[in-house]
Amino acid sequence: MEIFVQQMINGIVLGSVYAMVAVGYTMVYGILQLINFAHGEVLMIGAMIGLSCVSFLNTIVPGLPASLVLLISMGFATSLCPMLAAFIEKVAYKPLRNAPRLAPLITAIGISIILQTLAMIIWGASPKVFPDLLSTETIKISGAIIAPKQVLILVVAVSSMTLLLLLVHKTNLGRAMRAVSESPSDASLMGISVDRIIRLTFMLGAALAGTAGVLIALNYNFVHFTMGFLLGLKAFTAAVLGGIGNIAGALLGGLLLGIIESLGAGYIGDLTNGILGSHYQDIFSFVILIIVLLFRPTGILGEKIADRA
Repeated sequence: MEIFVQQMINGIVLGSVYAMVAVGYTMVYGILQLINFAHGEVLMIGAMIGLSCVSFLNTIVPGLPASLVLLISMGFATSLCPMLAAFIEKVAYKPLRNAPRLAPLITAIGISIILQTLAMIIWGASPKVFPDLLSTETIKISGAIIAPKQVLILVVAVSSMTLLLLLVHKTNLGRAMRAVSESPSDASLMGISVDRIIRLTFMLGAALAGTAGVLIALNYNFVHFTMGFLLGLKAFTAAVLGGIGNIAGALLGGLLLGIIESLGAGYIGDLTNGILGSHYQDIFSFVILIIVLLFRPTGILGEKIADRA
């Protein structure tokens, strides 16, 4: 029972991060029918910005409390990643809105490679250590343990997802996003700036990705210029699992994927003497993706046309 509780905690923490990133995929797809494969690299840039900010603050103000350093670093990543996303949307995606769907897809892959290369040039090719900025003392829950940084991930994920849902369903901006999602031409006739809404959608997703990047770096204590690729694919898998274009589906898909990975790495790894253990936990994500695409391509919650933003 203790092992089950521990794996569930690990899965919920991991799934919360997947959900934060998956929302970016699902929001953009809901409006543009575009899979933004550069989204994972925006997460990576957020982690790199966070590390640079931590190093800078520790050098300039060495006595600053570690928790404040983390808060400032997360704020910088959350602020700068939306600017990067807005630039990418304007330069790479906007000119291709009326192009065949394959063109933006290839462009997204190209942007992903460009961002990886730029990160390698700026921050180097070697993995970097992200310092522990919170207490390493663990909290015991029913025999399982949870670290303060995992608690932080859960708090930030729940808070940001709640705020996002309130924004989408309770504000004028959210209504405009849903209107553009349903029909850009009709939304334009109603006086809604379609270009502005699309850009803000990219920026909202990037803000969550930047935050998630810092949280992942804090949780695993390292950053690397390729870290966004696999995380982006897993978040995309989570979005497809829950129902691409559906925000609630992205949240559900992220949590389910995280739990499946953790339980798979824990229990199936034990049954197979470690052959399918934690080193191969990525297998479970993509097996789930294949199964979903084969048997329920619209995902668990389906694709709600009117609420896809």
